[in-house]
Amino acid sequence: MRQLTFSFSLMFTMLIGAANLLAQDAQFSQFYGNPLYLNPALAGNKICPRITLNYRNQWPAIPASFVTYSVSADRYVEALSGSVALMAFSDNAGGGILTNNAISGIYSYRLEIEREFVLTTGFQASFQQVSLDWNRLIFESQITDPNGPQEPVPSDKALNKIFPDFSTGFVLGMYYRYFVGFAAHHLTQPSLSVYDADGVNYDPNSKQNLKITAHAGALFNLQRPARFLDPDKAPTISPNILYQQQGAFKQLNVGLYTTLYPVTIGFWYRYAFNNSDAFIALLGFEYEKIKLGYTYDYTVSGLSNATGGAHEISLAWVLPCNEIGKNSKLKAIKVTPF
Repeated sequence: MRQLTFSFSLMFTMLIGAANLLAQDAQFSQFYGNPLYLNPALAGNKICPRITLNYRNQWPAIPASFVTYSVSADRYVEALSGSVALMAFSDNAGGGILTNNAISGIYSYRLEIEREFVLTTGFQASFQQVSLDWNRLIFESQITDPNGPQEPVPSDKALNKIFPDFSTGFVLGMYYRYFVGFAAHHLTQPSLSVYDADGVNYDPNSKQNLKITAHAGALFNLQRPARFLDPDKAPTISPNILYQQQGAFKQLNVGLYTTLYPVTIGFWYRYAFNNSDAFIALLGFEYEKIKLGYTYDYTVSGLSNATGGAHEISLAWVLPCNEIGKNSKLKAIKVTPF
């Protein structure tokens, strides 16, 4: 009985907060497993064409979980002196009651400052769609007085909203071993309100807050690359740090990856400033140019791990470069080994 009461209370709390959570972006624990979502300047950082798929299921132990999908494709185009990318994204909150879909186009300009310094600047234009499934909502009046007056039903226009969105960022790679990056998402801070109290007017205070991301890291070979026929298969260690702020929400992530080809293991700690949030463990495998990663978030905040934490899967496939050719002097900006 105690467990049932706790589960009901937890679900109620999550549903009450769903509207506020939408104002914050969905997060991926595999930050560099979904590079374009992290920073548009990472488009084309592998030079060769790349396809990336991502799936995240947050708090699966409660009925109203949060499920997020992402797919992207990017490549360097010599004629454009930079890279182009397409990305599609879908976030389903409260078991699909509230959804946020987006499709984005990205261009990232690449500047070779010196032989060992590369700067990429990314620009992202998106169309977002926010939808509310009104028929799946349950109001107090439906429980206390089923025969009494019911909540007003808004127009279809109020439950479905489409709007443009813009983001930008940069990444500086140094000696193809160190990197720092910065991104700013939702530059125009569009309104996310789909329904106000009178069913007509939008709430101007319900906006998608500007999200600031700062990230940095390094990639070190544990043995001399000359000992390996393929330098990409050398054992490495990669410490990383990432800071994000969106509205009043702030978080800091610190951790590292260790790779002994073809296996990568990673550990992260996520701190939300007001409280400890989660420990994150990653296990990844690489075969040829295909990388598969799995992470589990173990919740250590006040919610405890009764929520079920979070499961996340990423799949990345780097295709042959073809026309870029093996003699190209362009090198990938290696942000992580995975």
